[in-house]
This record gives sequence, structure tokens and C-alpha cells, in this order.
Amino acid sequence: MRCKNLSVANRLVLLAGLFLSSFSLAQGLAAQILTDVVPLVPGAKPVFVERIKVHGTALEGNLEGDAVDRDVFVFLPPTYAKEKARRYPVVYALHGYSIGAEQWTHEIHVPQTIEGAFAEGAKEMIVVLPDSKSLHNGSMYSSSVTTGDFENFVAHDLVAYIDAHYHTISNRLSRGLVGHSMGGYGTTRIGMKHADVFGSLYIMSPCCLSPRSASNLEVAKTLESVKSPEDSAKLPFFPRAQLATAAAWSPDPKNPPLYLDLPTKDGQPQPDVLAKWAANAPLAFVDQYIGNLRRYRAIAIDVGDQDSLRIDAGKLHDVLDRYGIVNSFEIYSGTHTSAVADRFQNHVLKFFSRNLCFQTKCT
Repeated sequence: MRCKNLSVANRLVLLAGLFLSSFSLAQGLAAQILTDVVPLVPGAKPVFVERIKVHGTALEGNLEGDAVDRDVFVFLPPTYAKEKARRYPVVYALHGYSIGAEQWTHEIHVPQTIEGAFAEGAKEMIVVLPDSKSLHNGSMYSSSVTTGDFENFVAHDLVAYIDAHYHTISNRLSRGLVGHSMGGYGTTRIGMKHADVFGSLYIMSPCCLSPRSASNLEVAKTLESVKSPEDSAKLPFFPRAQLATAAAWSPDPKNPPLYLDLPTKDGQPQPDVLAKWAANAPLAFVDQYIGNLRRYRAIAIDVGDQDSLRIDAGKLHDVLDRYGIVNSFEIYSGTHTSAVADRFQNHVLKFFSRNLCFQTKCT
């Protein structure tokens, strides 16, 4: 990258800023890898697991050729098979970048953690894990002609399917949305826009809340050299995450074969593309959705004390506080991934047990 009309000092400042922003985004999209195993709870009753396919009308015609029929894991509570007339609330749980729903089942150690939560007093509910992995390893749960509209796949196609095929309480107050990392971003984004669908939100270590700058020089050069999906598959983690972001936030139907615009061209930042990325940052658009956020019965945010994402998570909490929107915010002991199984069993499911409506008539 050549920085024209800049002093040497200013060039160094610009490059440092680009690097730090890229590094922060890399941490925010970091793969879910190391998680602590939660001890078994004595006497926990087994839940039933179904792996199904759900057709995504919102994903039809996507330019990447991402699967329109998505894998979904459905965890049914111990009483589900016997109590035919009983209806249950549903929690939709969104995975992070670089993994799919199956990998996330191992990260959060389900069904063990679901069984443990029920055994320790959480009310029984259905838990749904949809797969949102895309060509570049993550859809960002966004609306894009390139990846497909994963935002509406989750908020409409998936919810409609689950309500039609399972014994659910079909009421927004009986639906919870939770996600970790990229899934935390998805929970924030979808939650702000679809308060008519969900009644409570739990946001875990959310990535990508703040507007981002362009890639550092080496990553920019690498990205601009990608000419095919096969090239993308060979990329290291971070450059591929940048492609996923571009596919979700700066799609371009006139730019085959990847159908996206990068935040740099010939090594130079592209302000119009960066503006599109900024427009997809929740901390930039949250003020537009305060009315929706006020509709939620409960909102929780948590993040590890060794996770750089705690800064932006705290900013989101501060925004909600500023508007008088009741929410809880916890910084716990852990890294980006270490405690996610414990959080899921001992905090997430118990939060929804307290805040979802378990009655067939909810007001």
C-alpha cells in the first residue's frame, strides 16, 4: 500500500491503526477451540436430540451457492415424548465463526449442559442450534445476496419451521435468542431488528460491534490475490474471516466469482466499502432500534476478563444503560472460549428459565 501525500509519521499511524483494527477483528471472529468441560450433574435426565434439515427460503438464489437446506440440531426436553399436550418455549442458539452447528455442540457440550441445567432447576425448554456456516466459514448472520439472508433465515424460516413441527409456545415472549462470538453479533443484530419474534436475548462475547478499518498490508495483498473459492479455502484463518465479512457486508452481484468488494483495492482503503462495513456495526446502528430493544423482557451480556471483546461488550451495555433499557452485564474469569460450556449450562439456560414465558397464553 502506498500512502500518498502523508508524512512518514502519519503513514506509520495509519498502518498501525489498520493493523490493530484487523487484529481486533481477528480476535472477535476467533474460532471456538478450547472450552472447559462442565462436571456431570448427578441424576440428570436425558434430552432427545434430532438432527434435521430446514429449508431457507431467505437463502434461495445466494450467489455463493451456500446450502439452502441447513443442518439444525433440536434438543427436546426429557418430558417431551410423554407429555404430548405440553407446549414448550424455545431457545435459538447461534454458533461462532469457522465452526458449524455440529462443532458448537461439542464446544458447549450439549446435550450434557442442557441436561445439567434442567437437573439443577432450569425449566424445560426446546433448544435449537442452526448451522450458518458459509463458503468463507461464516455468514455473519447478515442479509446479503452473496451469502443469502441468514438474518431472516433465523428470524423467520427457522422459527416458522420449529413452530410448525414441534410442540412450541408460538409467542415471542416464549422465544429466546443467544449466541457466542459471531453468534453474539448475530444475536445483537437479529435481536435489534426482530423484537417481534424474540422476547429475551443473551449476548455472549459478541464480536464485530464497532466499525472496522481496512486490513493490514499483508492481509490486503493476500485478499486481493484470491480469484476463486478454491483460493479462499487455502487461506489462513484471518484473511478468510475478512472474506466472510466482505461477502456479508459488501456484496457485489457484478463482481464474480466471489461477488464481494474488499475494503482495499490496489493496497488503498476503499471508503465506500468501509462505510458499508460501518453500517453493519451494532454500536453504529443501535440508536435506530431503541424502541425494539425496549420490548425485550430481559437482555444479558457476558464476556471473559481475558477477552479483548470485553471493551465493546461494555460499550453496548453502556448504550443500553444510557437509554434506560434494563440489562445485565458480567465480566467473568476466562478467555474468549474457555468458559462457554459453563456459561451455557449455569447462566444462559437459567436466564431463559427465569425470563421466558412457559404458559400457553403469554402477555
